[in-house]
Amino acid sequence: MSARVLVTAGASGVGRAIAEGFAATGARVWVADVDTAALARCPTDWECSPVDVSDEAAVEGMFAGIRARWGGLDVLCANAGIAGPTAPVEDVALEAWHACLAVNLDGAFLCAKYAAPLMKAQQSGAMILTSSTAGQYGYPNRAPYAAAKWAVIGLMKTLAMELGGHGVRANAICPGAVEGPRMEREARAKGMSRDAVYDGYATGTAMGRFIEARDVAEMAVFLGSGAARLISGQVIAVDGFTVNPDPRP
Repeated sequence: MSARVLVTAGASGVGRAIAEGFAATGARVWVADVDTAALARCPTDWECSPVDVSDEAAVEGMFAGIRARWGGLDVLCANAGIAGPTAPVEDVALEAWHACLAVNLDGAFLCAKYAAPLMKAQQSGAMILTSSTAGQYGYPNRAPYAAAKWAVIGLMKTLAMELGGHGVRANAICPGAVEGPRMEREARAKGMSRDAVYDGYATGTAMGRFIEARDVAEMAVFLGSGAARLISGQVIAVDGFTVNPDPRP
């Protein structure tokens, strides 16, 4: 029986790469995203839901659909996240703080909340939460994002302990700087050239390079597979080994 996999924020970027990675193994893929245009570009054999993961009613409805259509879920990739504001802590509005935590943390919690009964019923499953290297180090001017990503790791550790006796594993992936549109936006926001931003982040890693979305996807596919059957409660960085978490030029 092919694996049943849900990927949030799976219509583009890292999420799309994760969904494609699982699909390449023969898995059935269900993608949730707020970007309806990106969802429309997904393969026709994928299930697609326009869902805001911070909206509990929407998440509950999606899982009702998963239960009805698939009868269960083998892998949850709680990948949805937003960057939040880039500003000194004294300039961060409480509304912006709440918005960042709502997607990054509440979204992961809600998906785990509704995936858990499905996985407990079948006594198997894997939850893969996307954190960040920001969940391992402090990052200046990124208080909401870093706080949310640290909290995702705490959530994952708790899920691993709570659900392990039911055959359910939980792990967190911490991507470093991923080449793609988000870094292009960061370059523009900083008023810097793309090359300057890329070089700054690459210099902060032992391997001296950016990672690609496929690097994260390959780790997710591994963690969702039987090859990782005894790997749980782990924080796994896919970052080329960050040696300087604040490589500002």
